[in-house]
Amino acid sequence: MSHIYIYSPSSAVRDKAAFRRGVKRLQALGHEVEIDEAALSSHLRFAGDDATRIAAIGRAAASGADVALISRGGYGLTRILPDLPYKALARAVERGTQFVGLSDFTALQCALLAKTGAVTWAGPALGEDFGAEAPDDIMEACFDDLVDGQGEGSGWQLPKKDLPCLPLAKGGEGAALHLRKSTLWGGNLSVLCSLVGTPWLPPIKGGALFLEDVNEHPYRIERQLTQLLRAGILDRQKVILLGSFNRFKTVPHDRGFKLQTVIDWLRTQTKTPVLTGLPFGHVPTKVLLPVGQDVELLVQGRDALIFWG
Repeated sequence: MSHIYIYSPSSAVRDKAAFRRGVKRLQALGHEVEIDEAALSSHLRFAGDDATRIAAIGRAAASGADVALISRGGYGLTRILPDLPYKALARAVERGTQFVGLSDFTALQCALLAKTGAVTWAGPALGEDFGAEAPDDIMEACFDDLVDGQGEGSGWQLPKKDLPCLPLAKGGEGAALHLRKSTLWGGNLSVLCSLVGTPWLPPIKGGALFLEDVNEHPYRIERQLTQLLRAGILDRQKVILLGSFNRFKTVPHDRGFKLQTVIDWLRTQTKTPVLTGLPFGHVPTKVLLPVGQDVELLVQGRDALIFWG
Protein backbone atom coordinates (compact mmCIF):
# COMPACT_ATOMS: atom_id res chain seq x y z
CA MET A 1 0.00 0.00 0.00
CA SER A 2 1.28 3.46 -0.92
CA HIS A 3 0.41 6.90 0.41
CA ILE A 4 -0.87 9.01 -2.51
CA TYR A 5 -1.41 12.76 -2.12
CA ILE A 6 -3.92 14.36 -4.51
CA TYR A 7 -3.59 18.09 -5.23
CA SER A 8 -4.63 20.58 -7.92
CA PRO A 9 -1.85 22.86 -9.22
CA SER A 10 -3.54 23.97 -12.47
CA SER A 11 -7.15 24.15 -13.65
CA ALA A 12 -10.17 23.68 -11.43
CA VAL A 13 -11.74 20.25 -11.20
CA ARG A 14 -15.06 20.48 -13.04
CA ASP A 15 -15.78 16.76 -13.34
CA LYS A 16 -16.33 15.92 -9.67
CA ALA A 17 -17.68 12.48 -10.55
CA ALA A 18 -14.41 11.52 -12.25
CA PHE A 19 -12.49 12.90 -9.26
CA ARG A 20 -14.48 10.70 -6.87
CA ARG A 21 -14.13 7.66 -9.15
CA GLY A 22 -10.38 8.20 -9.29
CA VAL A 23 -10.08 8.34 -5.51
CA LYS A 24 -12.18 5.19 -5.09
CA ARG A 25 -10.16 3.41 -7.77
CA LEU A 26 -6.87 4.14 -6.04
CA GLN A 27 -8.33 3.05 -2.72
CA ALA A 28 -9.62 -0.16 -4.31
CA LEU A 29 -6.08 -0.82 -5.53
CA GLY A 30 -4.99 -0.73 -1.89
CA HIS A 31 -3.55 2.78 -1.63
CA GLU A 32 -4.01 5.29 1.14
CA VAL A 33 -5.34 8.45 -0.52
CA GLU A 34 -4.93 11.89 1.07
CA ILE A 35 -6.73 14.79 -0.59
CA ASP A 36 -5.31 18.29 -0.34
CA GLU A 37 -7.58 20.79 1.39
CA ALA A 38 -7.77 22.93 -1.75
CA ALA A 39 -8.03 20.12 -4.32
CA LEU A 40 -11.56 21.14 -5.29
CA SER A 41 -11.11 24.91 -4.97
CA SER A 42 -12.15 27.16 -7.83
CA HIS A 43 -11.13 30.68 -8.85
CA LEU A 44 -11.90 31.74 -12.42
CA ARG A 45 -10.63 28.75 -14.44
CA PHE A 46 -8.06 27.81 -11.82
CA ALA A 47 -8.05 25.45 -8.83
CA GLY A 48 -7.85 28.42 -6.52
CA ASP A 49 -5.99 31.69 -6.94
CA ASP A 50 -2.22 31.70 -7.43
CA ALA A 51 -1.42 31.78 -3.71
CA THR A 52 -3.80 28.88 -3.05
CA ARG A 53 -2.18 26.68 -5.68
CA ILE A 54 1.37 27.56 -4.60
CA ALA A 55 0.42 26.57 -1.06
CA ALA A 56 -1.08 23.30 -2.32
CA ILE A 57 2.18 22.45 -4.09
CA GLY A 58 4.03 23.20 -0.86
CA ARG A 59 1.72 20.87 1.07
CA ALA A 60 2.28 18.13 -1.50
CA ALA A 61 6.03 18.53 -0.99
CA ALA A 62 5.63 18.37 2.80
CA SER A 63 3.17 15.46 2.76
CA GLY A 64 5.73 12.68 2.97
CA ALA A 65 3.62 10.77 0.45
CA ASP A 66 5.01 8.09 -1.79
CA VAL A 67 3.29 9.71 -4.78
CA ALA A 68 2.04 13.27 -5.30
CA LEU A 69 -0.54 12.98 -8.08
CA ILE A 70 -2.23 15.91 -9.83
CA SER A 71 -6.00 15.91 -10.10
CA ARG A 72 -5.87 17.28 -13.66
CA GLY A 73 -3.87 19.46 -16.03
CA GLY A 74 -5.30 22.41 -17.95
CA TYR A 75 -3.57 25.73 -17.37
CA GLY A 76 -2.10 27.74 -14.53
CA LEU A 77 1.42 26.62 -13.63
CA THR A 78 3.34 28.97 -15.90
CA ARG A 79 1.75 31.88 -14.00
CA ILE A 80 3.37 30.82 -10.73
CA LEU A 81 6.75 29.37 -11.75
CA PRO A 82 8.74 32.23 -10.15
CA ASP A 83 7.18 31.48 -6.76
CA LEU A 84 7.27 27.69 -6.52
CA PRO A 85 9.05 26.10 -3.52
CA TYR A 86 11.81 24.47 -5.57
CA LYS A 87 14.05 23.54 -2.64
CA ALA A 88 11.17 21.92 -0.79
CA LEU A 89 10.13 20.01 -3.91
CA ALA A 90 13.69 18.78 -4.50
CA ARG A 91 13.99 17.67 -0.86
CA ALA A 92 10.71 15.80 -1.17
CA VAL A 93 12.02 13.97 -4.24
CA GLU A 94 15.20 13.09 -2.33
CA ARG A 95 13.06 11.67 0.49
CA GLY A 96 11.17 9.47 -1.96
CA THR A 97 8.06 11.36 -3.06
CA GLN A 98 7.37 10.73 -6.74
CA PHE A 99 5.64 13.68 -8.42
CA VAL A 100 3.42 12.43 -11.26
CA GLY A 101 1.38 14.25 -13.90
CA LEU A 102 1.12 15.45 -17.48
CA SER A 103 -0.16 18.28 -19.66
CA ASP A 104 0.21 21.61 -17.80
CA PHE A 105 2.33 19.74 -15.23
CA THR A 106 5.11 19.88 -17.85
CA ALA A 107 5.82 23.44 -16.66
CA LEU A 108 6.55 22.35 -13.08
CA GLN A 109 8.58 19.36 -14.26
CA CYS A 110 10.80 21.39 -16.56
CA ALA A 111 11.24 24.21 -14.07
CA LEU A 112 12.16 21.82 -11.25
CA LEU A 113 14.63 20.02 -13.51
CA ALA A 114 16.17 23.32 -14.62
CA LYS A 115 16.45 24.68 -11.08
CA THR A 116 17.43 21.58 -9.10
CA GLY A 117 17.96 18.58 -11.38
CA ALA A 118 15.22 16.66 -9.55
CA VAL A 119 13.52 13.81 -11.43
CA THR A 120 9.72 13.69 -11.71
CA TRP A 121 7.38 11.42 -13.65
CA ALA A 122 5.29 12.10 -16.73
CA GLY A 123 2.25 9.93 -16.23
CA PRO A 124 -1.45 9.83 -15.39
CA ALA A 125 -3.72 12.33 -13.69
CA LEU A 126 -6.40 11.40 -11.19
CA GLY A 127 -9.55 12.37 -13.07
CA GLU A 128 -8.62 11.67 -16.68
CA ASP A 129 -7.02 8.31 -15.98
CA PHE A 130 -7.97 6.70 -12.68
CA GLY A 131 -11.36 8.43 -12.86
CA ALA A 132 -12.19 7.00 -16.27
CA GLU A 133 -15.17 4.63 -16.47
CA ALA A 134 -12.70 1.84 -17.28
CA PRO A 135 -9.08 2.79 -16.43
CA ASP A 136 -6.49 1.42 -18.85
CA ASP A 137 -4.73 -1.77 -17.74
CA ILE A 138 -1.32 -0.77 -19.11
CA MET A 139 -1.48 2.64 -17.42
CA GLU A 140 -2.34 1.00 -14.11
CA ALA A 141 0.41 -1.61 -14.50
CA CYS A 142 3.00 1.11 -15.16
CA PHE A 143 1.76 3.06 -12.14
CA ASP A 144 1.99 -0.09 -10.01
CA ASP A 145 5.59 -0.55 -11.15
CA LEU A 146 6.35 2.99 -10.04
CA VAL A 147 4.87 2.67 -6.56
CA ASP A 148 6.47 -0.78 -6.13
CA GLY A 149 9.87 0.54 -7.21
CA GLN A 150 10.02 -1.97 -10.06
CA GLY A 151 9.81 0.29 -13.12
CA GLU A 152 12.90 -0.16 -15.26
CA GLY A 153 11.81 0.83 -18.74
CA SER A 154 9.15 0.82 -21.41
CA GLY A 155 8.75 -0.36 -24.97
CA TRP A 156 6.58 0.14 -28.02
CA GLN A 157 6.42 -0.71 -31.70
CA LEU A 158 7.35 1.94 -34.24
CA PRO A 159 5.18 2.56 -37.29
CA LYS A 160 6.67 1.30 -40.56
CA LYS A 161 7.00 4.90 -41.76
CA ASP A 162 9.68 5.48 -39.10
CA LEU A 163 12.11 2.90 -40.47
CA PRO A 164 13.63 4.97 -43.32
CA CYS A 165 14.79 7.66 -40.87
CA LEU A 166 16.86 5.16 -38.84
CA PRO A 167 20.43 4.10 -39.62
CA LEU A 168 21.02 0.55 -40.75
CA ALA A 169 22.32 -2.04 -38.33
CA LYS A 170 25.84 -3.36 -38.78
CA GLY A 171 25.84 -5.65 -41.77
CA GLY A 172 22.98 -3.71 -43.32
CA GLU A 173 20.29 -5.94 -41.88
CA GLY A 174 17.40 -3.71 -40.86
CA ALA A 175 17.17 -0.42 -39.03
CA ALA A 176 18.80 0.03 -35.64
CA LEU A 177 19.61 2.76 -33.15
CA HIS A 178 21.35 2.54 -29.79
CA LEU A 179 21.71 5.61 -27.59
CA ARG A 180 23.46 5.44 -24.23
CA LYS A 181 22.99 7.85 -21.33
CA SER A 182 20.62 10.46 -22.77
CA THR A 183 18.58 12.66 -20.45
CA LEU A 184 14.88 11.95 -20.98
CA TRP A 185 12.85 15.15 -20.85
CA GLY A 186 9.91 16.95 -22.44
CA GLY A 187 6.15 16.66 -22.12
CA ASN A 188 3.39 18.81 -23.54
CA LEU A 189 4.55 20.64 -26.66
CA SER A 190 2.52 23.83 -26.11
CA VAL A 191 3.71 24.18 -22.52
CA LEU A 192 7.30 23.44 -23.47
CA CYS A 193 7.23 26.14 -26.15
CA SER A 194 5.93 28.64 -23.59
CA LEU A 195 9.14 28.12 -21.59
CA VAL A 196 11.54 28.91 -24.44
CA GLY A 197 13.65 31.93 -23.51
CA THR A 198 12.88 31.60 -19.79
CA PRO A 199 14.99 30.26 -16.88
CA TRP A 200 12.56 27.36 -16.53
CA LEU A 201 13.48 25.50 -19.73
CA PRO A 202 16.22 22.94 -18.97
CA PRO A 203 19.31 23.46 -21.19
CA ILE A 204 19.48 19.78 -22.19
CA LYS A 205 22.05 18.71 -24.77
CA GLY A 206 22.26 15.19 -26.12
CA GLY A 207 18.89 14.35 -24.64
CA ALA A 208 15.90 12.22 -25.57
CA LEU A 209 13.09 14.76 -26.01
CA PHE A 210 9.53 13.40 -25.87
CA LEU A 211 6.53 15.47 -26.94
CA GLU A 212 2.73 15.21 -26.97
CA ASP A 213 -0.26 17.52 -27.27
CA VAL A 214 -4.03 17.62 -27.44
CA ASN A 215 -6.62 19.76 -29.24
CA GLU A 216 -3.93 21.30 -31.46
CA HIS A 217 -4.39 21.33 -35.24
CA PRO A 218 -1.38 19.97 -37.21
CA TYR A 219 -0.43 23.44 -38.44
CA ARG A 220 -0.18 24.65 -34.84
CA ILE A 221 1.88 21.60 -33.97
CA GLU A 222 4.19 22.41 -36.87
CA ARG A 223 4.45 26.04 -35.75
CA GLN A 224 5.45 24.99 -32.24
CA LEU A 225 7.94 22.42 -33.50
CA THR A 226 9.37 25.10 -35.75
CA GLN A 227 9.93 27.32 -32.71
CA LEU A 228 11.91 24.55 -31.00
CA LEU A 229 13.77 23.92 -34.25
CA ARG A 230 14.76 27.55 -34.87
CA ALA A 231 15.76 27.93 -31.22
CA GLY A 232 18.28 25.12 -31.80
CA ILE A 233 16.66 22.83 -29.24
CA LEU A 234 15.81 19.96 -31.59
CA ASP A 235 19.25 19.80 -33.18
CA ARG A 236 20.87 19.53 -29.72
CA GLN A 237 19.02 16.29 -28.94
CA LYS A 238 20.03 12.72 -29.75
CA VAL A 239 16.46 11.68 -30.52
CA ILE A 240 12.95 13.16 -30.65
CA LEU A 241 10.14 10.88 -29.48
CA LEU A 242 6.62 11.85 -30.51
CA GLY A 243 3.72 10.57 -28.43
CA SER A 244 0.04 11.15 -29.05
CA PHE A 245 -1.27 14.26 -30.82
CA ASN A 246 -5.04 13.90 -30.81
CA ARG A 247 -8.52 15.43 -30.49
CA PHE A 248 -8.08 17.85 -33.39
CA LYS A 249 -10.11 18.21 -36.57
CA THR A 250 -8.77 18.86 -40.04
CA VAL A 251 -10.79 21.09 -42.37
CA PRO A 252 -11.29 21.24 -46.15
CA HIS A 253 -8.91 24.22 -46.32
CA ASP A 254 -6.05 21.90 -45.28
CA ARG A 255 -6.06 20.24 -48.72
CA GLY A 256 -4.28 17.15 -47.44
CA PHE A 257 -2.14 18.88 -44.79
CA LYS A 258 -2.14 16.49 -41.83
CA LEU A 259 -0.07 15.35 -38.89
CA GLN A 260 2.05 13.02 -41.02
CA THR A 261 2.79 16.02 -43.26
CA VAL A 262 4.26 17.78 -40.21
CA ILE A 263 6.36 14.78 -39.23
CA ASP A 264 7.68 14.26 -42.77
CA TRP A 265 8.64 17.95 -43.01
CA LEU A 266 10.33 17.95 -39.60
CA ARG A 267 12.55 15.06 -40.66
CA THR A 268 13.85 17.14 -43.56
CA GLN A 269 14.78 20.00 -41.19
CA THR A 270 16.85 18.23 -38.53
CA LYS A 271 19.40 15.43 -38.47
CA THR A 272 18.05 14.29 -35.10
CA PRO A 273 16.06 11.06 -35.57
CA VAL A 274 12.30 11.58 -35.12
CA LEU A 275 10.48 8.50 -33.85
CA THR A 276 6.73 8.21 -33.34
CA GLY A 277 4.24 5.97 -31.59
CA LEU A 278 5.43 6.58 -28.02
CA PRO A 279 2.48 5.50 -25.83
CA PHE A 280 2.13 8.74 -23.93
CA GLY A 281 -0.16 11.75 -24.01
CA HIS A 282 -3.86 12.47 -23.56
CA VAL A 283 -4.78 8.87 -24.29
CA PRO A 284 -5.93 6.03 -22.01
CA THR A 285 -2.88 3.85 -22.65
CA LYS A 286 0.12 5.72 -21.33
CA VAL A 287 3.42 4.66 -19.86
CA LEU A 288 5.24 6.53 -17.09
CA LEU A 289 8.43 8.35 -18.05
CA PRO A 290 11.12 9.70 -15.67
CA VAL A 291 11.68 13.35 -16.61
CA GLY A 292 15.33 14.23 -16.02
CA GLN A 293 16.58 10.64 -15.74
CA ASP A 294 19.45 9.33 -17.88
CA VAL A 295 18.09 6.58 -20.11
CA GLU A 296 19.24 4.15 -22.74
CA LEU A 297 17.29 3.82 -25.99
CA LEU A 298 17.50 0.70 -28.10
CA VAL A 299 15.75 0.36 -31.45
CA GLN A 300 15.91 -2.83 -33.50
CA GLY A 301 13.66 -2.88 -36.50
CA ARG A 302 10.26 -1.66 -35.31
CA ASP A 303 10.89 -2.52 -31.65
CA ALA A 304 11.84 0.44 -29.44
CA LEU A 305 12.87 0.17 -25.78
CA ILE A 306 13.74 2.81 -23.20
CA PHE A 307 15.68 1.64 -20.13
CA TRP A 308 16.29 3.59 -16.95
CA GLY A 309 16.52 0.85 -14.32
